[in-house]
Amino acid sequence: MRPLAERLRPQTLEEYIGQQHLVGPGAVLRKMIDSGRISSFILWGPPGVGKTTLAKIIASRLDTAFYTLSAVNAGVKDVRDVIESAKKNRFFGQQSPILFIDEIHRFSKSQQDSLLAAVETGDITLIGATTENPSFEVIRPLLSRCQVYVLESLGKEELLTLLHRALAEDDYLRERKIEVTETEALLRFSGGDARKLLNILDIITTQSEEDKPLVIDNQLVSERLQQNPLAYDKQGEMHYDIISAFIKSLRGSDPDAALYWLARMIEGGEDPKFIARRLVISAAEDIGLANPNALLLANAAFDVVQKIGWPEGRIPLAEATVYLANSPKSNSAYLGIDAALERVRETGNLPVPLHLRNAPTSLMKELGYSGGYIYPHDYPEHFHEQQYLPDELRDTHFWEPADNAQEDRQRERLNRLWNPRKW
Repeated sequence: MRPLAERLRPQTLEEYIGQQHLVGPGAVLRKMIDSGRISSFILWGPPGVGKTTLAKIIASRLDTAFYTLSAVNAGVKDVRDVIESAKKNRFFGQQSPILFIDEIHRFSKSQQDSLLAAVETGDITLIGATTENPSFEVIRPLLSRCQVYVLESLGKEELLTLLHRALAEDDYLRERKIEVTETEALLRFSGGDARKLLNILDIITTQSEEDKPLVIDNQLVSERLQQNPLAYDKQGEMHYDIISAFIKSLRGSDPDAALYWLARMIEGGEDPKFIARRLVISAAEDIGLANPNALLLANAAFDVVQKIGWPEGRIPLAEATVYLANSPKSNSAYLGIDAALERVRETGNLPVPLHLRNAPTSLMKELGYSGGYIYPHDYPEHFHEQQYLPDELRDTHFWEPADNAQEDRQRERLNRLWNPRKW
């Protein structure tokens, strides 16, 4: 019997659960699909949120040829063969054939290069799926030709809808006498992943006697998953849970826990670059200005790991892990840029003050561009007070120094220079 997740795979947008910001009424991707024409794009999101399913539904809806490749086992020759087949199946005035590439982040540069001409000419419409940030893993020329759509983990109500649908519509489950009395464990273990939820339900039902009623509660779910610790993780989704524990251990200044989760990832065969990227992100997001050297060390570890790989790569990763866990923490820069972005979205494109504008021509100078600008290096301490924000925001603060030695010194200097302006 096929896995439950396959038996319940949606065939239409009406059956598709989640991602309403993309495929709901009036949403950007829905409008493209309804128009009968789509351009190349990449679906970025965690496992089990419907990336592959959505690609298949789109191809079916547009009634066009659909080709699929897995980046795990496809080479450049496979890509070229598919492109040639797609060219032969393309008809004038019709949506170009769709090439779906699962785990496109695993494609090498040469494999991605082999897609460029066909995407550019429209011989194929590329739909890529990735769990990794495309900015890191997809080459810039290909990324510039594709829109990126972010898919989100399923929420509680969406998972419950899926659960009820499975019990009501699956031919096997609806013949069973199944009662779900508690859902907390089901939701917790699935973690927003539809496939994981269905895999858990599959495990519980197939390991129960078919001729007896089955009551699913929190205790039963926990017991069954403890007996099958990896069964609900068939697609490797556990690495998201472990990397989360790793990052939170770094943020919580626990080097022992951070090393343990690092070891779990190493032993599980995790991509060292995946770990190294998270160290760089943690250094910027969680340590920040409290210890700016953390970002330098994390970035150095990333470079070294790319050069030497496993098994020696574990050593610089461990060094960076312990250093980051032991570093003082600050998220002031992270909060500052988010506050500034929020204000930009609220206020739009406020004009740049005239004295800060560039004045490469005489006309611009006549219009007052750059007029009145004070050159700070001409003054003591290379500072002179003047306005740098737009008039509407002139007294606004975005950055608030955190409570640590580095930022205390920065706060003291700024308060002295900008008196009476206070941080």
